[in-house]
Amino acid sequence: MSAAGAEPVLQVAIDSKWYRPPRAEPVEAVRNLAFDIAAGEIVCLIGPSGAGKTTTLRILLGLDIAFEGRVAGAEQAGIVFQEPRLLPWRSVEHNVRLGLPRARRGRDLNALFARLGLTPWRQSYPKALSLGMQRRVALARALADGPRVLVLDEPFVSLDDAAAAELRGLVVDTVDRAGMSVLMVTHNVAEAIGIADRLLLVSRRPASLIADVPLDRPRHARDRAWAEATRATLAARHPEIIAL
Repeated sequence: MSAAGAEPVLQVAIDSKWYRPPRAEPVEAVRNLAFDIAAGEIVCLIGPSGAGKTTTLRILLGLDIAFEGRVAGAEQAGIVFQEPRLLPWRSVEHNVRLGLPRARRGRDLNALFARLGLTPWRQSYPKALSLGMQRRVALARALADGPRVLVLDEPFVSLDDAAAAELRGLVVDTVDRAGMSVLMVTHNVAEAIGIADRLLLVSRRPASLIADVPLDRPRHARDRAWAEATRATLAARHPEIIAL
């Protein structure tokens, strides 16, 4: 967890984002959504389906510039999408190295592959890997250039419980060792309570920040009873966002 008062590594302030399709009514996707993330902090963004979370990520990553507001620090971010998005005709190693700037594609990645359990698979192709292993490759690609912020879009969805738990552990261990920050979008409230330092709860569309919830108990000290009590408290306060 970041130190109190630490300088933010990511600052997001989206005043307004509209979609204006040519033959349909305009739709406001995001309104007055602002938050900062400090060094070493894991933050989870939670909201209903269709609330504008993916739109927020697209803006943050510079994939959508038609909005009012500002974003600072995103140029230092690595991204892991829901789908691994690996090139099937490239090996695991090539897929990871293609995420690096051309001048740094020859750098030593031995430690990264070892940490993520990918060393035996470096010369394999994506079709030979399970979804969980493909997600590890996507994570390696995002981490290869040492980003200050790791952005995760539902990174554990569709995995069985064991695979999801293992990948969550790898993410937390990796970012803690590197001192990097994480912004994760998830629908899984229990998952977020398990790993986050803060929860950002956003409303239905247009997405607005309705609560910034610090989770002050250290991750290693969080047990099932505490997690269930935390979820119940949040559900009572924000039933439109979190179900019991």
